[in-house]
Amino acid sequence: MQPVSQSCCPTGRMGKNPGKEEIMHPGVIDVFVPIVGSVSMFTFLTFAVWFGDRRKEREAFYKSETLRRITESSGEGAKEAIDLLREESRLGRIKKREGMKIGGLICIAVGAGMMFFIGQMHTTDPDAPVFLGLIPAFVGVALLIYVFFMAGPVE
Repeated sequence: MQPVSQSCCPTGRMGKNPGKEEIMHPGVIDVFVPIVGSVSMFTFLTFAVWFGDRRKEREAFYKSETLRRITESSGEGAKEAIDLLREESRLGRIKKREGMKIGGLICIAVGAGMMFFIGQMHTTDPDAPVFLGLIPAFVGVALLIYVFFMAGPVE
């Protein structure tokens, strides 16, 4: 059952005792901010994934249409289409290898930074695990060893 309220008129023409406006409690804002933030974040992620998938689909469609037109154009078209596919594959392998190089360097830098900052904590906390930074550093070293010594050559 709702409480009885006094008559309220924004212009003040109706009723002798205007109703009092209720003030929103500050705790309500503390509840709505995370709700609105999480809903907007997941909405953004949904649209980002959807737009990315649409872009990949369009690229695949245009690529297949280009290859179809090349093969239909002349007798040399099939050879050109195969050469185009080989070149794209080679560029993809080069891009993946360069990404692994950058990833390895970033991991080494993160490990060194962690060791430095945990070492600075070591002055206030003698039980701080300084060598914890070696974990990402060794991951980076493993990536670089794979890229430079174990991966097959890019033709």
